[in-house]
Amino acid sequence: MNQVGRKYVFDFDSTLTRVEALDVLAEMTLHGKSNKEEVINEIQKITNLGIDGDISFTESLERRIKLLKAHKNDLEGLVQELRQKISKSIESNKEFFEKFSEDIYVISCGFKEFIDPIVHEYNIPSERVYANTFEFDAEGYIVGFDEKNPLSQHNGKIECLEQMNLEGEVQVIGDGYSDYVMREAGIAHKFFAYTENVHREKATDKADHVAPNLDEFLFVNDLPRNISYPKNRIKILLLENVHPAAFDNLSEDGFSVELVKTSLSEQELIEKIKGVHVLGIRSKTQVTQKVLDAANKLLVVGAFCIGTTQIDLDYCKTKGVVVFNAPYSNTRSVVELAIGEIIMLMRNIFPLSTELHEGRWNKTAANSREVRGKNIGIVGYGNIGKQLSVLAEAIGMRVYYYDIEDKLAIGNAIRCETLEDLLNVSDVVTLHIDDNKANRNFIGEREIKQMKKGAMLINLSRGFVVDIDALSEALKSGKLGGAAIDVYPEEPRANGEFHTDLQGLSNVILTPHIGGSTEEAQRNIADFVPNKIMDYINSGNTVDAVNFPNIRLPKQTNAHRFLHIHKNVPGIMAKINKVLANYELNIIGQYLSTDSELGYVITDVDKEYNKDVVKALRLIDNTIKFRVLY
Repeated sequence: MNQVGRKYVFDFDSTLTRVEALDVLAEMTLHGKSNKEEVINEIQKITNLGIDGDISFTESLERRIKLLKAHKNDLEGLVQELRQKISKSIESNKEFFEKFSEDIYVISCGFKEFIDPIVHEYNIPSERVYANTFEFDAEGYIVGFDEKNPLSQHNGKIECLEQMNLEGEVQVIGDGYSDYVMREAGIAHKFFAYTENVHREKATDKADHVAPNLDEFLFVNDLPRNISYPKNRIKILLLENVHPAAFDNLSEDGFSVELVKTSLSEQELIEKIKGVHVLGIRSKTQVTQKVLDAANKLLVVGAFCIGTTQIDLDYCKTKGVVVFNAPYSNTRSVVELAIGEIIMLMRNIFPLSTELHEGRWNKTAANSREVRGKNIGIVGYGNIGKQLSVLAEAIGMRVYYYDIEDKLAIGNAIRCETLEDLLNVSDVVTLHIDDNKANRNFIGEREIKQMKKGAMLINLSRGFVVDIDALSEALKSGKLGGAAIDVYPEEPRANGEFHTDLQGLSNVILTPHIGGSTEEAQRNIADFVPNKIMDYINSGNTVDAVNFPNIRLPKQTNAHRFLHIHKNVPGIMAKINKVLANYELNIIGQYLSTDSELGYVITDVDKEYNKDVVKALRLIDNTIKFRVLY
């Protein structure tokens, strides 16, 4: 319930709505006019001058109305527009306005003609709306405003609030100068700078509290809200210069996001990760046990790449930390590089290019062959292997593949029963196997001897799957005709010096782990991984999680959602449901998924619940993590 006597005074423009209403009206009335942009820019400039207190509000109002040239008939369309522009967190917390309508007021320097119809839908009647009113001429054009209304004057909100004579604690929620002066004048007890739509330094500097959304305001005041924990309080740390779209996607959803361009050492990450809820990395950052022990609030790790060997997945699980990766987002980029390198190696392009760079013209067909009709052996027939299979066949290659699992062939591809069978027949072997530690030196001296003389080897998978010493020797001896290597057993954490025994060999293409590094792939990853992260934080979904039981959840809007992660031991579900029964909670839906070590249960319950139930659920033996949504 509301604390005794507390009153909430809301601004309208850029607070309850995402926009300044008179700016929207200008867009409408100037539609099709040649000077539209010029006039709108001038109106917005005058708006901001008034909001920041740089000119008197009366002057701001007069100058804008003269520029508007609006008609009474335009106001109906304006209301329709504003209905579509309610602030996102205001719209999602309608319950607060319904429950506390008697304690909610609107004081705005806008106009009742368009404010009343909007706030009426939020259970705020006209008598609790204090705003200006328009004056119209005989033809219905807006020509001015009621100058007797204190809200038409500079600092008019102070006089208006004084005349209202509200009892109890008064809290003001707004975005501008005219809102915080009520706090400065001493007639309001607290000022919340509302920054969901616009961030004004003059307002935030004066605020008792900055509210990036209504959820934060409701959380601070312990009022009913749509989500239990404001997203702006959820801290996300993105490392290794992930695509800026990831930052944008997560920020726009309301999270607090920090972007770091480099990877961090274990010690640096231990110091940085305290208080972080979500960690986003690529391939170089190591998420170790020590890092996870220091991560006191970590919920999710997002790997903005395919591989996850840099993350201690098992220890993440024991900590209740969900891990997502991007298993599909860069497949096309890797496949295209493989095709390009096959052609480059077969045509002997790099040695010829190097000679020409050195001034030697050597036109020859020696060591230059078409790929059409050649045998490609694909080791690892997963997402990348299958797509490569399609493209290779499309350019006329005969496709052979080997996989430890029984995979269905695509097109005319031929499955090899053993790796040796594939190596014996292939003119070019390309590796697309996972980061399982058992794959270390998967291709070594023995396997290279089984390959055809003059065959090519391409590794775009993991650095440790090829014995570099054996490969180097085979290239120097002529056993292999060439190689293209993108990954290495040891790679630097940042750009700079690098050495490999393969350097200087003319028939070798070396690239710095850029198989998936295209603009398209990085953009795809920047959409895919954040979506998985947001889906887990916002709803509890674990679909495509690497280390967690997968649960796909329905959207639930009329209930609270309890997320309970626990060790998979007998009797946990009975204990959870016993607690819920003791507190007389009605279960609307319940979803459980387990693996050999972990159980993940989601319970949707009636909206109303005793908060002691949360404490009781946290105290159940073998609980790893517990969260409440909604």
